[in-house]
Amino acid sequence: MDMDAVDYTMLDSPEASARSFYPRRHWTETPEGAVDYGITVAEGVALSSRFFAVGRANPTVLFFYGNGETVPGYDSIAPHYNEIGANFFIVDYRGYGASGGEPAFGTMLSDAHQALDWLRDTMRSLQFTGPLYVMGRSMGRHAAFELAANASERINGVIIESGRPNLGRFAEGLAPEAIAALEAAYHAKAYSINIPALVIHGQWDETAPLRDAVDMHDKMHTAAKHLEIIPGAGHNDLMYVGYRQYFAAIRQFLARYGSS
Repeated sequence: MDMDAVDYTMLDSPEASARSFYPRRHWTETPEGAVDYGITVAEGVALSSRFFAVGRANPTVLFFYGNGETVPGYDSIAPHYNEIGANFFIVDYRGYGASGGEPAFGTMLSDAHQALDWLRDTMRSLQFTGPLYVMGRSMGRHAAFELAANASERINGVIIESGRPNLGRFAEGLAPEAIAALEAAYHAKAYSINIPALVIHGQWDETAPLRDAVDMHDKMHTAAKHLEIIPGAGHNDLMYVGYRQYFAAIRQFLARYGSS
């Protein structure tokens, strides 16, 4: 089932957005070696983004972060992706970081497509030839699922960290039958993914229970799927609790499917 055929406009109400998004305005001076860009997604609205590159032939990760985070919050994390040989491109949502506009569920998905198109065009113009992956952490899963399901021909694989296939607080307050229909469509979309996929999850995730991530992994259509469970980790600390395991899993995944 293609989510594009489902009417999700009811998730774009001011109430749903206020309940679901925690936007923060935050920006920093561009770190050495990084480049900042603005991606125009609507008239008068541009998304702030930052690119940490290490090589034109290296794989690139398009990263969508979790709620309440911002691009500059990854200034100290991006170098770890560079250390495993990956270019790291991170983009803010509307209303986050230095981006214009206000966040909404629908524009989060449509903006993901525009960010991907912009990045592919920019990489081509800068003669970057390496493979391109999409990664979504926590709330960033929505954008990652969208691209993995509906733009699969443009990416080499998808990584879901601390995520599960549900709408979370976006669907709160709707009629039960509406929630059931929307969640069923969302599940079908996540499970339809048929490109290489890596699921990374903390053993003791208190926000998105591990069983949900395991079930999601098992039901994805792709045969090229991998599940990495970080022992002793929760929802927000798995990269630190299992640092070596976390980045080794990403490095191996990027290398394995770089030519697919």
